Amino acid sequence: MNILAIGAHPDDIEFGCGGALLKYAKLKNNIYLLVLTKGEIGAPSAVRKREQEQSAKFLKAKGLFMANFKDTAIALNKILISRIEKAIADSGAELVLFNYSSDIHQDHRVLSEAAISATRYVKKVLFYEVPTTKNFEPDVFVDIGEVLFEKLELLKIHRSQVNRTRVPGLNILESATSCANFRGFQGRVKYAEGFKALRYML
Repeated sequence: MNILAIGAHPDDIEFGCGGALLKYAKLKNNIYLLVLTKGEIGAPSAVRKREQEQSAKFLKAKGLFMANFKDTAIALNKILISRIEKAIADSGAELVLFNYSSDIHQDHRVLSEAAISATRYVKKVLFYEVPTTKNFEPDVFVDIGEVLFEKLELLKIHRSQVNRTRVPGLNILESATSCANFRGFQGRVKYAEGFKALRYML
């Protein structure tokens, strides 16, 4: 299967569905990534781009598409929708994952709305969650117990962001582990990632 994961910023994908991507890559699925910005608000763009490239290599991704939209100022328009459609076509995506639409970060909301339009003919489409997501009630779970350590290593590659949680004493690795434990409890395993289905053809 060809899988396309889309994130507004470097590290969105890794937090939201990094475990599932690691697991699917081990099962010989083809992983592709589309990142809309270089996350220049969080750290210099060259640093964020390098981290994303290293992360894609760790994931053994078949392709990394880096767009050049402006961090914190992505606009919902035909240009954005077309860029996502191009990534879907270039990857031959049969499963697409991206940020959930209820989120306190404007880039995540805009990406989600654009991707809903761009994936209108894709039969398997899932939303993932990140720390800024709101009102997320997953109905699909992926057991990531066997790859949790690797997911944390994947997040460590984004070293410029590990401690940028804005919560004193909490880093992104602890946040990801807590989230995986909670979603695992809901999915009746120890560690899981939760997803919300926009559409999922069995």
